[in-house]
Amino acid sequence: MGNFLSPAAWARVIPFVLFMVFLALRGQFSVEDGEVSKLPFDARWLYAVSVVVVGASLAWFWRRYDELRHWGLNFKQVLLSIAVGVVVFMLWTRLTAPWMMLGEPSAGFLPLDGDGELMWTLIAFRWVGAALLVPVMEELFWRGFLMRWVDNQDFEKVDPASVSLKAIALSTLCFMLAHTQWLGAIVAGLAYAWLYKQTRSLWAPVLAHAVTNGVLGVWVVINGYWSFW
Repeated sequence: MGNFLSPAAWARVIPFVLFMVFLALRGQFSVEDGEVSKLPFDARWLYAVSVVVVGASLAWFWRRYDELRHWGLNFKQVLLSIAVGVVVFMLWTRLTAPWMMLGEPSAGFLPLDGDGELMWTLIAFRWVGAALLVPVMEELFWRGFLMRWVDNQDFEKVDPASVSLKAIALSTLCFMLAHTQWLGAIVAGLAYAWLYKQTRSLWAPVLAHAVTNGVLGVWVVINGYWSFW
């Protein structure tokens, strides 16, 4: 196993695994609306804990993320990344037909108190996690690591511009399996992979992913479409 993943690989895998563990815990303890008080604790705050823990792990390993040490994006690439992020958001909110879904969300999120009022601290943690933490953590794992690792286990030597269609397809398939909206996830995964390949900078998919999740979070709160969170 020691030769299977390098220290650089583990630095990208561990934050992702930690996030998925917390996601599973939230799914295990999630309850229907109005039944939160029956639990010995409010499971919704597990997301806030995950933001702190996963954020700390990213900070711990930050020196190993060579692909994020330099911004590397020009003005046109920044605009392109933002545009891709917005388009993915628009498609994500529309690709919701039953046949486009893989079951039900594993961890519901309804940031309302007993009086039906918004819990703004909880919402803030959720938005920061989705818009700032997840894009960095997921892009380091899915595109920075897995997509390149498919082509070469010494993935840091793989130029993003040279990744194969096989690597893009397999990493996008895995990305899809980690999301309820499978078709939306395919669109997002391919879009972010294309950005990385075109710009050769991981900051491009990170920025696009952040825009998608950030705008989605605002849209969810304004409209109360909590199922998207």
